[in-house]
Amino acid sequence: MSDRPPQLSRLTFVGDATQYSEQLRVLIPQCTLLENFSVPEVRLLAHFMDVYRAAPDTEIIRENDGGDFMVMILEGRVEVRKRDRWKRMQLIAEVGPGRTLGEMSMIDGEPRFATCVAIEPVLVAVMHRESLARIIVEQPMLGAKILMELVLMLSQRLRATSSRLVQVLDAQARQESGLHEE
Repeated sequence: MSDRPPQLSRLTFVGDATQYSEQLRVLIPQCTLLENFSVPEVRLLAHFMDVYRAAPDTEIIRENDGGDFMVMILEGRVEVRKRDRWKRMQLIAEVGPGRTLGEMSMIDGEPRFATCVAIEPVLVAVMHRESLARIIVEQPMLGAKILMELVLMLSQRLRATSSRLVQVLDAQARQESGLHEE
């Protein structure tokens, strides 16, 4: 596959996702992106995705790399890691089948926020920005549904992150207040 992005060269190309339609269908209840999709919509979506395999310890997404694709985990588990201000890698999350990664960079083209590493054999379905654009043109209802689900998913993540930030800031303020009282 000559037009395969260099960021995916660490993974093994398996084929187009149509042969994995059943695995995608099974993920509908546990995948935020797919939870409101019908079986025929998931089958249609599979026509616009490719599937890759990653061995344990393989970086699927690398922090600060460019990238115009997102991945959906079909099998296996992935660690999401982020460098802290001292450049040490910190574990943010461990995710499994049904979870999507890389949506922000697929949408905005900005560098990757975190590194995602396979911690066991992983199978992922990949959607490129170009494929999303094709869906919007060729299957507008499906395209609108994907965009709406992506917006909802990213909005929920932003709210959760904002909530955690407020908790950290509150704890920091309480700690500083306690220091000033002594």
